[in-house]
Amino acid sequence: MADNYIDPTQESGAAFFTRGLTGPIVMLNLLRFKEVADYSSSPELAPLNPISGREAYEIYMAHTDPFLAASGGEVIFLGDGGQFLVGPQAERWDMVMLVKQRSTADFLAFAQNPEYMAGIGHRTAALADSRLLPIVESQ
Repeated sequence: MADNYIDPTQESGAAFFTRGLTGPIVMLNLLRFKEVADYSSSPELAPLNPISGREAYEIYMAHTDPFLAASGGEVIFLGDGGQFLVGPQAERWDMVMLVKQRSTADFLAFAQNPEYMAGIGHRTAALADSRLLPIVESQ
């Protein structure tokens, strides 16, 4: 897999907003961790000793939880991943997470909160690749 995805692009962000999603939204997160977290983009957040990508993501989650709750969001599922039963056998995901938000506006308020953003470097340090799929209940 040559393409890795960590953050949304301008194009994907614009497409998300133009979908016009209403009501609660669930974000499907597929996460693949680096063996050793890479804090080169956020050296001020780096721990004294090297840690795994999973450990860096745990730090990110601990930082994120209060901001997520304050925005009305919640983690509704967190589990270990692996290889697909149906899908590319060479592709694996270390963790799968479902995060529910009351609305896209609440998601945006959360994602743009400067205090939340201060810890985003832990996520960047942790992830080798990810996918984020906004989903809504069928009408």
